[in-house]
Amino acid sequence: MFKFTIKVGVLAMLLASVTACVNDLDRVPKYDVTSASVYADPANYKSVLAKLYAILSVSGQQGPAGKPDISGIDEGTSNYMRLLWKLQELPTDEAKIAWNDATIQDINKITWSSSDGFITAMYNRIFYMVSLSNEFIRETTDGKLSERGVSGQAATDAKAYRAEARFLRALAYYHAIDMFGAVPFVTEADAPGSFLPKQISRAELFNYVESELKAIETELAAPKAGEYGRADRAAAQALLARMYLNAQVYTGTARYNDAVTYAKKVIDANAYKLDANYANLFLADNNTSPEIIFPITFDGTRTQTFGGMTFLVHAAVGGSMSASNFGVNGGWSGIRSTKNLTDQFPDVTATADKRSLFFTDGQEQDITNLGDFTKGIPSTKYKNVTSAGKPGSSDTFVDTDFPLMRLADMYLTYAEAVVRGGTGGDLATAISYVNLLRTRAKAAPVTSINLDQLLQERARELYWEGYRRTDLIRYDRFAGGTYLWPWKGGVKEGRAIDAKFNLYPIPASDLVANPSLKQNTGY
Repeated sequence: MFKFTIKVGVLAMLLASVTACVNDLDRVPKYDVTSASVYADPANYKSVLAKLYAILSVSGQQGPAGKPDISGIDEGTSNYMRLLWKLQELPTDEAKIAWNDATIQDINKITWSSSDGFITAMYNRIFYMVSLSNEFIRETTDGKLSERGVSGQAATDAKAYRAEARFLRALAYYHAIDMFGAVPFVTEADAPGSFLPKQISRAELFNYVESELKAIETELAAPKAGEYGRADRAAAQALLARMYLNAQVYTGTARYNDAVTYAKKVIDANAYKLDANYANLFLADNNTSPEIIFPITFDGTRTQTFGGMTFLVHAAVGGSMSASNFGVNGGWSGIRSTKNLTDQFPDVTATADKRSLFFTDGQEQDITNLGDFTKGIPSTKYKNVTSAGKPGSSDTFVDTDFPLMRLADMYLTYAEAVVRGGTGGDLATAISYVNLLRTRAKAAPVTSINLDQLLQERARELYWEGYRRTDLIRYDRFAGGTYLWPWKGGVKEGRAIDAKFNLYPIPASDLVANPSLKQNTGY
């Protein structure tokens, strides 16, 4: 795994340089370190880059808690990955949580407001990543490197790190596009703290992220040639393919041809392969999987957090489930699936489809009570146990990595883009890609595919991986009443919801801090 060798002084300097307009980030430097002193030594650059990656996995500068990167919310609940997962899964037909922490039930029910703490924290995490990435990019320009006399391999490494920082900033801005739409915009060209960032449109931000990813595409390491856990060329291409598949939603203009092109780039590089065993993708040694393109990495010893995979494994264990079977010291009795997800499979025993990883003993399929863990079917997909059956390094904090991007999604992206009319591919190949996934799952192959089948196949292949809200919106199944699931709109049977919920609101706190911002329609 990519180990985060983070220096406290470096982190303090970075905290002092945050430039987002979010008003509750901790911007106070706690250590006598300056940007100049840190960047004077190129040996520090990889440590700072490690911090940028760590923003996705840990919640602060002291694991698992104690020195949070953002304030105003419980640190354990405000981890980037944990927030991303909750906002992408809990409002959908795939998962519900039993707890009553703060406003979490509003996320379950899609009844949130602009003052919601979890939504605000996700927004803040995004701009924390943008701000720290901007600082790194600003301090590693060719001009800055030359001024400091950084040359040779050190300069080459610094330029490669800069491309990765640009990728991480693009990833954060992609999440902003997907969840918030029109947001404040800052780059390394903007002096820290000198102005209130201006808001740009969703389409404008899409164009910027697209240009950034294309600019760094060849600057990143070749697919699978770099260090595990770091972005390579395939990660940038996969993110572009994902953006193009959703471009109609984000910009009003379909880009299915481009979605085919970029999915093909990842597939045709032949660097990433399907894992022979689906279940192994979600175990404690999934860092050995040939399929995962870009993970959010975790280590029970080195990246301790109450968010991330620690949350995702513990929270899915409860009722009569044995926590030790999942490599943890106890279940948190939180997350279960709705019947809409389990109904996507022929059965819940993984007999007809090996991807059907659920626990049914003592559980009821219908979630008649959101606060009762035994109402609903928990998934056994994620475990802190290796493919050899050995527990992770800690039974509290999890070793399993989160597969943010993997090859299976590129197969399904190619297939959907072709079915939607994208050129550069063909239907026979699209069907063959779907059948590669079904064959691995020991499911019967298909001879034809349509959009509804592909949405179902994405649920079977990618459930609980943070795709579902985006998928349902792309299919026009999230808002409105065309498709219902338990507790949609706050009632057990589900009901139609307003189209405003296709976007999360700009947090009320940021509207106060930056009066030039305009709220998303309906909030």
